Amino acid sequence: MKHHRTAAALASVAVLSAIAACSSGGGASSSPSASASGSASSSAPAAAGYNAAHAGGTLHLVANAAGGTLDPQINYTLQYWQLYQATYDGLLAFQKVSGQASFQVVPDLAAAMPTVTDGGKTYTFKLRSGIKFSNGQPVTTKDVVASFERIFKVSSPTAGTFYNGIVGADACLKTPATCDLPKGVVADPATSTVVIHLTAPDPEFEYKLSVPHATILPASTPGKDQGSTPIPGTGAYYFASYDPNRQLVLKRNPYFKQWSAAAEPQGYPDEIIQTFGLTVEDEVTAVENGQADWIFDPLPADRLGEIGTKYASQAHVNTLTAMFYAPMNANIAPFNNVKAREAVNWAIDRSAMVKIYGGSNLASPACTFLPPGFPGHVDFCDYTASGGATWTAPDLAKAKQLVKESGTAGQTVGVVVQSDDVNKQLGEYLQSVLNQIGYKAVLKPISPNIQFTYIQNTNNKVQISISSWYQDYPAASDFLHVLLSCASFHPGSDSSINIAGFCDKGIDAQMDAALKTERTSLTQANTMWGQIDKAVMEQAPVAPLFTPKLIDFTSSRVGNYEFSKQFYMLVDQLWVK
Repeated sequence: MKHHRTAAALASVAVLSAIAACSSGGGASSSPSASASGSASSSAPAAAGYNAAHAGGTLHLVANAAGGTLDPQINYTLQYWQLYQATYDGLLAFQKVSGQASFQVVPDLAAAMPTVTDGGKTYTFKLRSGIKFSNGQPVTTKDVVASFERIFKVSSPTAGTFYNGIVGADACLKTPATCDLPKGVVADPATSTVVIHLTAPDPEFEYKLSVPHATILPASTPGKDQGSTPIPGTGAYYFASYDPNRQLVLKRNPYFKQWSAAAEPQGYPDEIIQTFGLTVEDEVTAVENGQADWIFDPLPADRLGEIGTKYASQAHVNTLTAMFYAPMNANIAPFNNVKAREAVNWAIDRSAMVKIYGGSNLASPACTFLPPGFPGHVDFCDYTASGGATWTAPDLAKAKQLVKESGTAGQTVGVVVQSDDVNKQLGEYLQSVLNQIGYKAVLKPISPNIQFTYIQNTNNKVQISISSWYQDYPAASDFLHVLLSCASFHPGSDSSINIAGFCDKGIDAQMDAALKTERTSLTQANTMWGQIDKAVMEQAPVAPLFTPKLIDFTSSRVGNYEFSKQFYMLVDQLWVK
């Protein structure tokens, strides 16, 4: 998906084994709190499969810092994408359930899956009737057209990779402020029909319509980042207020009536509040005492022992299709030299980073850009001392030699990381490695609220950073094409998701060929994506670090824990006493 959080640090295998044995993703919580009853809410209409006896109460979430802009067509973090599932809707949506079925796309604001014609280039949707935004305005075809144009007007991070195939998108990418898609998104208000025309078939297009950047917003929404100003949505909840220094408040949408439990189910809490500013230590204490219900941030190492023993039934461990990596700026010194980038890959001890993150029960060393088990993944490892298909050890001697050959030895290198404990420790380790191989490394920890956008903007001249990527949807292109294609690199923009600034015309051509091949053979295309992964790692614009697991720590008063493989814990489906 998007950049995001770590799960734990420096934990013992025994503790993590205990946690993993007690709880895993999917299904209702095994703790006694799963049967906890909340007060019935008069604002929560009964629906099929909805247990009104558990409705009501306030769900308290805690995070050390806010997640940046609240604008759903710009924000690219799990922190708010999790919340968007209950607040915003697109024409299509990923099914809101646990397990593998959460990857299935279902109709959302559209009454049915689209009719696809013209060899896969035309998608016809009919809007559901009677749906209103949280401000009471009805959803119309005009809103749909305006929302797709707004993707380009606000320079959404995926405008050039997800939606550039819409007819007219090329002009919108060149002059975003005046974006007009008269031939690309065509509305017929009389029949409540919207037709989207593509320049070429795109077998991933339904996935792309199911993520928050394709949210349908009121046509009156300004064509610029709305920052901390909430935008009306159609979900079961709306953002009532947002103070990035204090808290984010969600309340029930008074105009919401469930139209599809699969796409947008009725929620349980009357109110959801995410509070900012506590230390992670205080967050853990608050959850243990029932003063908070869920922690967004990495769990601190010194608290995992008690969580794994006293509170094991409240810890939910889930395997992720994600990876942590160190993007290196391929356009400025020293990493505009491929030998310098290769040196970093040879020097990093992935097992040391796994230990910092939480041990082998929570992470595995990575050599490839595509995570294991993901479409297109091939086992190979270009940067390991012993050779072979998997990582075993670093080679510092080789790394030092490459730095010397590159002519970059002695240069100062800034390492930009998030300021939370785990990311800072990862950064300190990377700093030490850079110093060992001949650089003068300086650690630059900054708030998680701004780090992700900061490292994307070329104006900040970030040389190397630590980031993470969690799938948007299950396709190899969502890693390679989104993060490393020329189309994802936008100099001077906070929405340049190609953090390395890597643009290789030859590799780009291979990506285009793989995308075209997906139209006829997904198997063949995935073989091509595996080859592209190898080609990318030969150029070393990034250093893959490890693939993670995630711990959700919830309070004893919370039940009905559900984990979507697509968007993680379904926040609004939690029961609260």
